[in-house]
Amino acid sequence: MAVPYFYDEQIKRFILQVIRLFSNFQVEFGTGDEAALRRVPVKYGDMSRQGAHVLTNNSENIMQNIPQISCYVTGLTYARDRVQEPNFISKMNIREREWDENTQSYLTTQGNAFTIERLMPVPYTLTMKADIWTSNTEQKLQLLEQILCLFNPSLEIQSTDNYIDWTSLSLVLLTDVTWSSRNVPIGTDIPIDVSTLTFEIPIWISAPVKIKKLGVIQKIIGGIYDADGNLNVESIDEWILLSDRAYITPLNWGVLLNGTQLTILRYESTIAGQGEIINYPLEQTGIVENWHSFVNMYGSLVNGISQVRLLQSDGETEVVGTVSHHPTDDSLLLFTVDADTTPVNTVQAINAIVDPLQSGPNGKLPAAAFGQRYLLTESIGDVDNVDGADAWKGVVDLVAGVNDIVEFDGTNWLVDFDSSEITSIEYVSNLATSVQYKWTGSNWVRSFEGEYINGRWSLVL
Repeated sequence: MAVPYFYDEQIKRFILQVIRLFSNFQVEFGTGDEAALRRVPVKYGDMSRQGAHVLTNNSENIMQNIPQISCYVTGLTYARDRVQEPNFISKMNIREREWDENTQSYLTTQGNAFTIERLMPVPYTLTMKADIWTSNTEQKLQLLEQILCLFNPSLEIQSTDNYIDWTSLSLVLLTDVTWSSRNVPIGTDIPIDVSTLTFEIPIWISAPVKIKKLGVIQKIIGGIYDADGNLNVESIDEWILLSDRAYITPLNWGVLLNGTQLTILRYESTIAGQGEIINYPLEQTGIVENWHSFVNMYGSLVNGISQVRLLQSDGETEVVGTVSHHPTDDSLLLFTVDADTTPVNTVQAINAIVDPLQSGPNGKLPAAAFGQRYLLTESIGDVDNVDGADAWKGVVDLVAGVNDIVEFDGTNWLVDFDSSEITSIEYVSNLATSVQYKWTGSNWVRSFEGEYINGRWSLVL
């Protein structure tokens, strides 16, 4: 069977990591005040003939610079003792954050999702040697003392920081030390002394992974069949609104998020006529439910680890937070929101929410300063008012409506957010309370707090 070409430099990366182990050792020349440290260079010993001629200027009379360290491979052996199930396939579900090409930054929403299938890697033992070239015994002793104490019993290396690479970690084991390449007695014809360290590195070589779109059901849409049981083509047409879309939640219960507390909402269908359910309207029963009883039907909730995911009105993004049981009230869960999942502010933050008829600068509010911003709960002034409120007075009088945001420019209070003109969804944070609000087109509400009916929330145990 023909195998497609692939090459990921797996062995090369381990060789480079071993070479890097020896890249910062030094030797001392001279004594006392004249002593100086010199960094010992490291190179790959098994170089090409052409490269060697270039380094020696194509001459046989160039002497080697010493001290130096050269590393090279002496063996690659199949490690049968580390063989595992060769047909095993590990699957991972990876979700990326969405990337904005315009701003060249990651967004808070989910991007592509993939399934990664990894075949069991093949074990090998890589044998390498490091030759320490020195001109005298003192240099050799200095380098060996710095190096040998590291391998007790081994030194860990990492070939890559790829999250899905399960073969990146390995060990460097010192197996043998050859003290010298020279024989005793030593003459003057071979001045260079080479001490050799032998290492074994258990490595893995992997075949390419299989990457495919995440095959996980993320949403169930009901009502795709007509009364005769035939597929309703219109219901799956992306250009036609699904008026009968249904979201399924166990027990058809919802939740209410109030601040940092989650309460279960139990619903019942309103029945009219001859036992027929009209449009499936839901009404709260008013029964307080116990979170422990609800969760135990599906598993076990781990405080601070389990999550509640709240689907937002756009039908795509989710606000996610970790949950834990309330210490004294079983009807409540404590919700800690993940700030990275909250909507992004589209309007500059405000200093506070105020009633301009009751509060004003230099009164209940701080003195007016450049850049101060307030959200108004009442209207103030009108176009016929020639003498506005003194607290909000500048060169011109302030005329603003309810739900407007006003800002002080250093001289006057001006309307920065005109609620009568803006119909799009906008978000703003209150600096005084750290609460985020959403403009619906008609009024301000808390951005993600409130009621989530069945199908608009999920519990991740």
